[in-house]
Amino acid sequence: MRLPLPRLATASLSDLVPSLLAGVGVPGFAATTAVLGGLLPAGTRGVCLLLVDGLGWRLLREHAGDAPFLASLAQNAEPITAGFPTTTAVSVAALGTGLPPGTHGIVGYSFAIGDGLVLNPLDWSTRGDGRSVDARSRFVPEEVQPLPTALQRAAAAGARVRLAVPHQFRDSGLTRAVMRGGDFHGVYALGDLAAVALAGLAGDTPALSYAYHGDLDLVGHVYGPGSAPWRLQLSHVDRLAAAIAGGLPERTALVVTADHGMVGIPEEHRLDIDTTPALQAGLRLVAGEPRARYLYAETGAADDVLAAWTDLLGDRAWVATRDEAIEAGWFGGPVADRFRDRIGDLVVAARTDIAMVRSAAEPRLAPLLGHHGSLTPDEQLVPVLVASSGP
Repeated sequence: MRLPLPRLATASLSDLVPSLLAGVGVPGFAATTAVLGGLLPAGTRGVCLLLVDGLGWRLLREHAGDAPFLASLAQNAEPITAGFPTTTAVSVAALGTGLPPGTHGIVGYSFAIGDGLVLNPLDWSTRGDGRSVDARSRFVPEEVQPLPTALQRAAAAGARVRLAVPHQFRDSGLTRAVMRGGDFHGVYALGDLAAVALAGLAGDTPALSYAYHGDLDLVGHVYGPGSAPWRLQLSHVDRLAAAIAGGLPERTALVVTADHGMVGIPEEHRLDIDTTPALQAGLRLVAGEPRARYLYAETGAADDVLAAWTDLLGDRAWVATRDEAIEAGWFGGPVADRFRDRIGDLVVAARTDIAMVRSAAEPRLAPLLGHHGSLTPDEQLVPVLVASSGP
C-alpha cells in the first residue's frame, strides 16, 4: 500500500510561528512559505495566535452557520497541515518550537522512553502499578526536548512573548519542554483568556500573544464532532474569536488556528487491541492513541507483528515500519537519531473511520465518540484565519 505524505497543504503548523514572528519584525525569523509570508498586513507589530483545540478545517466549513465570524475569515483562506501524529502535544510542540516532530522529538500522544516505559507528554506521566506517575524528575522536559524554542529565540531577540493558557499548565512538563520562553499567564475562562491575550499586545515592540482554548476538543471527544453540544461550543469559540478581534490594538492581528481536526467513530468500528489476541502477539509495548498507534515488538517479532496487523486491518489502516514512515515524510523530514527509538518499530495510522482502542489499558479513551491522530484530511487540515485592526 502506497504511504501518504501528510503535507496536504502548502505549509504546516511548524511553519506558522516563525512566519508570524517574521511578520511582526522579529529579527532572526523568516516566513517559511509564500502563503504564510502574506498573512499579516504590512506594518503589523503584534499578533495574537489563538489555538482552538480540535477545530479542523473541514469541520469549520461544514458547520459555518454555527461560527459566522470564523466562517467569514475562512472565505478567502487556505488550510495548512497539522503534521503527524495529529494530536495536541505534537502540534503544540510544533508551534512552540517552530520545528517538525522528527526534530523536536515529541512524537505522539504517548511514546516509548527510557527502559520499557511510555511517556504521555500531555500530563508528562508514565504508568506504574496501574496509576499515573509524574515523570518530570525522571524525564526532565528540557532534556526530552532540548532545542531552543521559537519563543525563547523571539524573546532573546527583543520580542514580547505571552502565554494565555489554562492556569493548571503552569510548570507542566509540556509547557517546560516546548513553550519555554513565553511569559506565562494562567487563565480560568473565556473572559480572562481574551483579556490576557489582548493585554499582551500592548506597547510598541514586536509581540506574540499565544492563547489556547481546549473545550471544543473535549466536547468533540465526548459527544462527537458535529453533535449538538459540539456545535454550541463552536458558537462560543466564534464569539471568543470575535471578541478578541474587536479588542485588537492598532497595527495588530488575530490569527486563529487548530492543532488537528477530528472524526466520529461508530461503536462498531472500534477494534479492541486488549481483547484481540492476533493484535497482541509479539508486542512488548503499545503507545500512541486510537487512530495512530506505535507498536514496539519483541526481539525478532517485528515481521510477524507487521503481517498480523496488516492482515487484520487490510485497507482500513496504513501499517508501516519506522523506516518506511520516516522515509514517507510522516514526521516532517528526517528524524533525529536520539528520537528514532521513540517511534514504534511499526506505525499504524487509521485510513477509514476506525479506532484501535485498548479497553483495559486505556479505559477513558476507549469509549470516546470523537478521535484524531491519523493522516486523513479530516484530521490533518487546520485553518489559519486572520483578522487585523486598522493602522
